[in-house]
Amino acid sequence: MKDWYKEAVVYQIYPKSFCDSNGDGIGDIPGIISKLDYLKELGINTVWLSPCYVSPGDDKGYDIADYRMIDPVYGTMDDFKYMLDEMHKRDIRLLMDLVVNHTSDEHEWFVESKKGKDNPYRDYYIWKDPVDGHEPNGWKSNFGGSAWEYDEASGQYYLHLYSKKQPDLNWENEKVRREIVDMINYWLDMGVDGFRCDVINSISKDFTQEIPGDGPRLHEYINLLNRECFEPHNAMTVGEVWGLTPEQSLMLTDPKRNELSIAFQFDHMSVGRNGGRFYLCDFEPEKFMEHLFNWQYGLMDKGWNAICIENHDQPRALNRYADFENYRYEAATMLGTIELCLQGTPFIYQGQEIGLVNPTFNSLSECRDIEAINAYPELIEKFSEEKVMELFSKDSRDCGRAPIPWNSGKNGGFTDAEPWLKLHDRYESINVEEDLNSERSVFNYYKKLIDLHINNKTILYGQFHQEYNKGPVSVFSRYDDNDTILVICNFSDKEQEFKFGYRELIMSNYGDIKFNNTLPPYAALIVR
Repeated sequence: MKDWYKEAVVYQIYPKSFCDSNGDGIGDIPGIISKLDYLKELGINTVWLSPCYVSPGDDKGYDIADYRMIDPVYGTMDDFKYMLDEMHKRDIRLLMDLVVNHTSDEHEWFVESKKGKDNPYRDYYIWKDPVDGHEPNGWKSNFGGSAWEYDEASGQYYLHLYSKKQPDLNWENEKVRREIVDMINYWLDMGVDGFRCDVINSISKDFTQEIPGDGPRLHEYINLLNRECFEPHNAMTVGEVWGLTPEQSLMLTDPKRNELSIAFQFDHMSVGRNGGRFYLCDFEPEKFMEHLFNWQYGLMDKGWNAICIENHDQPRALNRYADFENYRYEAATMLGTIELCLQGTPFIYQGQEIGLVNPTFNSLSECRDIEAINAYPELIEKFSEEKVMELFSKDSRDCGRAPIPWNSGKNGGFTDAEPWLKLHDRYESINVEEDLNSERSVFNYYKKLIDLHINNKTILYGQFHQEYNKGPVSVFSRYDDNDTILVICNFSDKEQEFKFGYRELIMSNYGDIKFNNTLPPYAALIVR
């Protein structure tokens, strides 16, 4: 089916933190295989696997040293092929991460490129002469500092929009484009079903811009990949693009343009931040929902939304958006209701389905996130050590990357060894086994939601309309010729007076209780 991505319910696995099978403290592919029945039970039909290629791990796998090999820390290529077969047996498709804006500086292409200006691989990367004895321009790395690194041997700078160990590829070079096309087809021919495309709008550069953004050949390059790789394999593609408007997103995802299937948007994730990560302010649910609603309208009838509340680059939603101390179940299920009832393909991040929360970091030595570590010197000049650790415990990427606790045993059943990153502090009470056995199971609520999302055509394909969005209360409808469904949510730890009527309660995170114009804390209702 050409548009199978519209009926996908995607579960993102961050392999390093999912399940460790061999006791080295790091999650691996055999660990993933052991949990496939768990994903099938939840109702998942597509998995997005974060990078598991050979990598030095400077940016936790997003610095790739070999695009065609599985990193031995995760297993072998045979393990990978077996996992792919086992997924397909369960009717679960697999998306891999496609990281082609940059490689690791330990990739053989860059090792050769650095050997000199006359090396055949020199032009695989972006090298430039100094300007007035300084960097070629003022571009900054997304991880802090300059985006240019000086090479003493050649007297030139190379570009890295991320870590200095992640040099940017030169897509202007046709040989680079051919290498990428061949690599993508290598995985698709093996049976992989698609890709999440990491920072894909950065692959074309315009050096006249003050801030790096969508370069002039972006659409040409993506169209090439679609024509020679994605379309022939009926592959699903998800673009990770920051800062786009719905109109710009349609330039990448309008089916008539033959580029990507869908693109993530992260506007709603900026709510509660004041000037970027670690600079936090009050969370405003009205703004949060406004962003989501704008994208519903912006893509309706033209494109398709990718909807996520959490991912590997964000802290746990419950810590940012809700009173998880007192209403963890209610808040987790309310957020899930929003995600699974909007029009679009939902992306559920590992642990979201049991209402996981952030770990608490007490010192920098417990942190692994390069973004947090690089931000520490700037933050410690402004705040106390205690405050900086509080910020890291609320907003660092480590928060979402903490290992999954499968039970209340040692290290939450994730590993027998010292885990590569600490688990959240309450894993003895908040873990998969505990949740599955609970009368208030987040997993079981998600399971019902996913079933509703897939099997109710009005929720899957129906039109969207914003009915109400003020303060903590949001209401939207999904409708078609056959049905009209209302979704009513209270984004607050207080009861809210709200007059409404309905014919039939389809589902609620408060069970089958009768609602009388009062919404309990973090209530979510799906009604006719």
